[in-house]
Amino acid sequence: MDKAVILARGLGSRMRKSSDAQVSDEQSEIAATGLKAMIPIDRPFLDYVLHNLANAGYRQVCLVIGPEHKQIREYYTETISPSRIEVVFAIQEEPKGTADAVLAAETFSRNDHILVINSDNYYPLESLQGLRELSRSGLAAFEVEGMIAGSNIAANRITKFAAIKSDEAGYMFEIIEKPEQQVLDSLPKPICISMNCWRFGPAIFEGCKSIELSARGELELPDAVAYTMAHLGERYYALTIKAPVLDLSSRDDIAPVVERLKGSEVNL
Repeated sequence: MDKAVILARGLGSRMRKSSDAQVSDEQSEIAATGLKAMIPIDRPFLDYVLHNLANAGYRQVCLVIGPEHKQIREYYTETISPSRIEVVFAIQEEPKGTADAVLAAETFSRNDHILVINSDNYYPLESLQGLRELSRSGLAAFEVEGMIAGSNIAANRITKFAAIKSDEAGYMFEIIEKPEQQVLDSLPKPICISMNCWRFGPAIFEGCKSIELSARGELELPDAVAYTMAHLGERYYALTIKAPVLDLSSRDDIAPVVERLKGSEVNL
């Protein structure tokens, strides 16, 4: 597997909100557009994500963007010319949710297994390599302790992510969206969360096509995953990862992410 899909279509509502965070004028300008992937940290944040993908062995990347995201397209087709990784684009016409975004990359997949990740997260190399080396569908299950110790995500933000329940063989059987603290405390250790880092087979596209709009009015990727498990016999191995993920959701995240990526190599 050497194909990765990066979901970069979101509106970036949290990033657009003003705050007292200390950011540069250039960072503030990009933050106002909601294009989190293009927040400059010497160079666009997404470059660091692509560098890790290339190091993990991925050679083809599909960026799912909106029709208005000309800045991303122009940067990767005109400003730079990556040689270690091929970048193509898929258009999600409207921001209808993460499942709809994945569906936009169906042609790119050509029935191959694909990695699917967010554009505003910097994933550790071991998670990208680990999923690539799996022989089945799966997801990266990030240990909470490692996240709190090494990421920019404070402990009180952990409940905003989905907790993972796995069976004794390591297969995920339930995802708990935004669990209450008491629910987290009741889970067996180590507690793991999903940061939307998946390995999918072709079944995911049928799942994305088969679900209804959620209460938020979106086509949600966890619903598509649940559909493939319930109706298509798909199983997802939860690959436990101790290393942390960096999260670039809001302006308050920019400075700590800059600090952690300072001096990082980028070779595309």
